[in-house]
Amino acid sequence: MNPAARKNVRILAFTLLVVMLGYGMVMPLLPFLIEQLGAGGTELGWLVSTYSLMQLVCAPLWGMLSDRTGRKPVIAIGVLGYAVTLFLFGLATEFWMLFVARTLAGILSSAAMPTAMAYISDNAPEEARSGGMGQLGAAIGAGVIAGPLLGGLLSSRSFSLPFFVGAGLAGLSFLLVLLLLPESRPDRAAAPKSPLHWSDLRRVFASPAGLLLLLIFIMSFGLANFQGVIGLYAVDKFGFNTGQVGALWMVIGAVLILGQGGLTGPLTQRFGELPLIRLGLAGGAAGFMLISLAVDFTTLLLALGIFTLALALIGPALNAHVSQFAGEHQGALMGLNSAASSLGRVVGPLLAGPLFDLNMEYPLWSGAGTLLVGTLVAVGLLRNQGKSSQPGPHF
Repeated sequence: MNPAARKNVRILAFTLLVVMLGYGMVMPLLPFLIEQLGAGGTELGWLVSTYSLMQLVCAPLWGMLSDRTGRKPVIAIGVLGYAVTLFLFGLATEFWMLFVARTLAGILSSAAMPTAMAYISDNAPEEARSGGMGQLGAAIGAGVIAGPLLGGLLSSRSFSLPFFVGAGLAGLSFLLVLLLLPESRPDRAAAPKSPLHWSDLRRVFASPAGLLLLLIFIMSFGLANFQGVIGLYAVDKFGFNTGQVGALWMVIGAVLILGQGGLTGPLTQRFGELPLIRLGLAGGAAGFMLISLAVDFTTLLLALGIFTLALALIGPALNAHVSQFAGEHQGALMGLNSAASSLGRVVGPLLAGPLFDLNMEYPLWSGAGTLLVGTLVAVGLLRNQGKSSQPGPHF
């Protein structure tokens, strides 16, 4: 990438870092806020699921809008709206106020991720696209790690303070986008030549792009299946204390940042996106089984490192590869990409919880089986595409 492109990637990465910081700060504090407002587990479930549901529904719509109006306005609206929702969250004194703020946060934050990926896809050369996606993924991982730590430190003074700080950071990101980020398609900021119809969506689901969206769902499902139970698994099986569980999450975050921020780009350029996707899915399935076979803290750390690295490598490769099928509808396809990922995050924990109650190993086995199916799909159905130099028809 040239220096200007690298600057733009840094601005986008900071934007996604801020969004995930806000997400990471909110999640650990929700149980305490719920209790403070006199609500219970049912209300907590609604708050958590509504956020992901709004992202699932709204991400494709934001992506389509960015195809018509340009990437910069949609990113700016999304991050400014997210700043406002965090501020409202800090002001909430009743449950309905939390619910409204959380719902709006899901709607508006879903504008940032697909549009940022579409921005990268607009101008980055094909060989640099996975690296750019990896930097965005690393920023997301950093936000997931730093969010709970920052929220925990700030909440010692006030439960509202983390949300006000998050709102301030989102406001700063809005200014960076508004003042420093150029439009990625200055000669194409108007609507695409042809509007997107439902027939186009049916065609993309029947194309190799639809298969890649399925693999994105499978990867997200496997990761969410794991994240939903790993803390409880470590406590119930090994009797770990809070410090040891925290160390597990630190290792997961560090490997995620290393894989997506430092390794994805060079490995993609050396081996190609499709081999990396296949290897990552197979490595994730093997990682699940290694976690199940772990016998102590050290072996569990090693298994978690292998699992996290495998899935960290394939995320940017999938995002970059699916973008080749978008044509002039990059935003729409990146929105579908984000929706597939959100669907995996919704379904994964819903399945993992009941399976864990039956047997703590079942979520790991189901995750391994799902990723193994994804590996077979990637090896079998993407074989012909991998032999071709052309990505296939656009929609």
